[in-house]
Amino acid sequence: MTQFPVGGASGVSRRPIQIGDRAARVLATELARHGGPKTGLLVGAAAGSATLAAAIDALLPEDRLTVVAPGSTGAAAGAVGGASASGRFGAAAALREHVERQGRWVTDRTRVVESLAEAEPADVVILAEPLSGSADDARAVLADLTKLVNAGGVLTVVVPATRLPNGAADEVERQAALYGVGSDLVLRNVPPVRVHRLRHTPAHHAAASNLLPALRPSSVPLTRGMHIDSNGVAAAGIALGLAALAKAARPKSKLWLVPALAAAPVAAFFRDPQRDVPEDAGAVVAASDGKVLGVERLHDERFGDMEFLRIAVFLSVLDVHVNRAPVAGKVVDYFVEDGGYAAAMKPEAEHNVAAYTLLETAHGPVAVVQRTGLIARRIVQRAPVGSLLAKGERFGLIRFGSRTDVYLPADKATPTVAPGDRVVGGATVIATWL
Repeated sequence: MTQFPVGGASGVSRRPIQIGDRAARVLATELARHGGPKTGLLVGAAAGSATLAAAIDALLPEDRLTVVAPGSTGAAAGAVGGASASGRFGAAAALREHVERQGRWVTDRTRVVESLAEAEPADVVILAEPLSGSADDARAVLADLTKLVNAGGVLTVVVPATRLPNGAADEVERQAALYGVGSDLVLRNVPPVRVHRLRHTPAHHAAASNLLPALRPSSVPLTRGMHIDSNGVAAAGIALGLAALAKAARPKSKLWLVPALAAAPVAAFFRDPQRDVPEDAGAVVAASDGKVLGVERLHDERFGDMEFLRIAVFLSVLDVHVNRAPVAGKVVDYFVEDGGYAAAMKPEAEHNVAAYTLLETAHGPVAVVQRTGLIARRIVQRAPVGSLLAKGERFGLIRFGSRTDVYLPADKATPTVAPGDRVVGGATVIATWL
């Protein structure tokens, strides 16, 4: 595992960060979800590291990966643990030997270089070493690496997930607010880290059709096909904590059983099953589980004069509440409108609090609307403006009973469902492109 000092010039913390298997898979997410052909640049991964293994696992036959030895990036060397020239040469030699041991398939697609100056621009650039030091150090590192990202490409960096003062982490957070297209907290790491994906130049929406759904590291796997979203883990933990407090406060009372017994069903509400997304490029999939409330053509002043086909789906408290992208596209706008909390199956729900995610697609604008219901009071949306979503990719959820609406260009789509039909998010085809 790669280890570098955290805290840099600030001297706040000297605890080494170890990039474990789970964090490594998150770092390599953009490589793994890209259907290729693609180019990758991995900076600072040592021989035998989990990050190098994850990057190699993500390679497809037409892909190419360049690996830069640790501590060899000039300005970056001061921020992530620089090494002498002899040390860099030795690290590069060890990397080449390690790659050669992986077999010809890997060696034909992987190139090892000693310095960043020898690397060529790539579609996905990954800084495998945890970024530390001062804000100026981090700014210099990011500037150097950004020059090596192809137009529309992604730069992935990792920082410690700590509340303590950390110049590098603060600078990355600042840039993530401007250019971020995704951030993931990896708690199952020593210590926990946060992985940020930055896109400094806009990507074309067509690139989304070549992507697979991104990994969600914060969800907890129960089985191969079933996870629990991080919201469910937190909610179940709160319920168990209340049970423990009640038991401690009143040992002879059975009151603690109420929150204790509620923990399992609360966690189950946030279940996140794996879904097989239809490969048909002309298929539009359901954005959520539930029952179709309405299929209609309409105009919506929020989107101008264009006519849309709207398919509304009601989610009961027993349905899976994770929301998925109905089509592949680029998030170009996101806004929330205030309103009431009428029961989601009633017409009055039209004026409930709602979050609008607008996608740019090959077929025109597509909108996904997350509407609150009588019980739901919290909408979660995890796709920043500028991010690319694969068809069927998770992008958010609504807590408890609610409704999702999918808006499609009316002259380019025809519905395949009717009111009363049951649909499965990410799997059921609700419409097809003409």
